[in-house]
Order: sequence, then structure tokens, then C-alpha cells
Amino acid sequence: MSATGSSHAATTLGGSPADGPAAPRLELHVLLYSDSYLTRDAVRAGVGRRPARDVEVVRWTECATAPAVLEAVDEGGIDLVILDGEAAKTGGMALSRQIKAEVSDAPPVLLLIGRPQDGWLASWSMSDAVVPHPLDPIALADTVARMGRDAAAGAPVAGFAPDPGRPGPDA
Repeated sequence: MSATGSSHAATTLGGSPADGPAAPRLELHVLLYSDSYLTRDAVRAGVGRRPARDVEVVRWTECATAPAVLEAVDEGGIDLVILDGEAAKTGGMALSRQIKAEVSDAPPVLLLIGRPQDGWLASWSMSDAVVPHPLDPIALADTVARMGRDAAAGAPVAGFAPDPGRPGPDA
């Protein structure tokens, strides 16, 4: 895996003349990893094509194996990575930690966790945000839109701690 990743979120002008002045629209290329096609389908359906009025997912790259994720991130051009923390063999938590440790300009990582109490594990994984199962489409879309906006603005990606009062493993 190379030491760099590259984000290429594009901002275009959207809207029709009837809508008034064109508003900037953020276009995202999202990498989605899960060994379960049902989970991948649920994520794509929950996020949709437009997770927010100003954010559009223009491309999905789906991966069912860890090597495919690492290769896609290594190639660059990914704006946001969504990893299934419940995937078998290589879970999203380990992949997130590897991506964050090995890619100097890693894209933001959204981790899907099995339950809110697993938030401390997500901290270990160095993911930028988490959404617990069962997947809430509104929370998922809002998180993707917020992470995309933050990354495009060059701001630190604000994470979601499902249970901030719960002590981590070192407490």
C-alpha cells in the first residue's frame, strides 16, 4: 500500500433555472466494504444518490474483500470509505486502522458497528465516524453528507460517538 491517498471530491453547480440560482453540489466517490451483499444493499439504499440537497454520491465502488479495499484506496480518488465492522475474516475495524496507519492522506472512514456499545472499538480503529446496526437510513445519510462536506472543506471530519460516557478499554 502506498503512503498517499487522494481525495477528489468535486463541487459543481446544480439546480435548474426554475430553482433559482445554482447552488454548489458536492460530488462524492464512496468505497463500500462488506462481505454481505445485503449490508451493501442496505447502505446504498440508506444513503441514496443524494444524502443531502448539496451532496451527491456519483460513484460507488463496492468491495467484498480486504485486499480489494486496500487496492482501491491505494489507487486514490476515493472521497469516503464505509467499512462494515461486522464483516467476517477481516473486519472493518482492522481495515480502518490499517488505512489510517499506512495512508498519509487517507480518506475519511465511516465504520458500521454491531451495537452502540462498540464505539470504543471504533476509537481504536481510528475511524472518523460510526453508525450502529440496525442501520438508520437518516443517520447514515446525514453522516455521509456531513463527512463529505467536512472533508471537502479540509476540516477535520467530525465523528459520532454512540456512547461518549462509556469508558474505553484503557479506563
